[in-house]
Amino acid sequence: MNGSLDANAALLDGLRAGLADPHLALLNNAQAPVVAGVAPPALYLPQIQAALANTPLWWGAQDASEHQAGAYTGDLAAAMLTDFGCRFALVGHSERRAGHAETNEQVARKASAVLQAGLTPVVCFGETLAQRESGQTLEVIAEQLQPVLALGAQALNGMVLAYEPVWAIGTGKTATPEQAQEVHAAVRQQLQEAGAPAVSVLYGGSVKADNAAELFAMPDIDGGLIGGAALDANQFLAIMRAACAAAAS
Repeated sequence: MNGSLDANAALLDGLRAGLADPHLALLNNAQAPVVAGVAPPALYLPQIQAALANTPLWWGAQDASEHQAGAYTGDLAAAMLTDFGCRFALVGHSERRAGHAETNEQVARKASAVLQAGLTPVVCFGETLAQRESGQTLEVIAEQLQPVLALGAQALNGMVLAYEPVWAIGTGKTATPEQAQEVHAAVRQQLQEAGAPAVSVLYGGSVKADNAAELFAMPDIDGGLIGGAALDANQFLAIMRAACAAAAS
């Protein structure tokens, strides 16, 4: 819940200017595609659509309803997002799970609704500090993902997954590349068993310009779900460059 028309305009101007960097040539390049996008508060989607049209950047929403229409005041149907050129929607972000009591099953229903609207659901999951310290990380993540995996390989192949350790969001703490890789490898094994081994799995715990390259070098980390660093054009562009470099290598 950040932004204003003026602040957004400044950030978008910085992003558009930075896209001229030749090191970002792999963005949406058919030979080695790197996808980068932004997920503003939905109120600002018309502004983002106008500013980012004819750029390689995608845009999407921070959430979407599990319902297609009806008496769900305050919710946004995934089909509505397509009116503003959205390509994706986050579902199951830790702050939605914790602050809005979203269940694992509800997250799976939201992911399915986003798929039915022709968008890519970015399905978030991750453990709290207490769960990590008690050795429950992989058990918790398997439980969170079970309803999503149950949707089947065809559905999974239309998704992106995002591992966000709750203890590393907005705290300045970051899982070491090895800690993140351990979880990503376990998720990759679950995807393999579900018949969808090629699904992209992002890391979303305080990714910044100075740690992105090290994280993206891990074999099962396919990119990042960026938080605070995405509010700074220079930081966000640097993370994009790290993604392009990882894809090129």
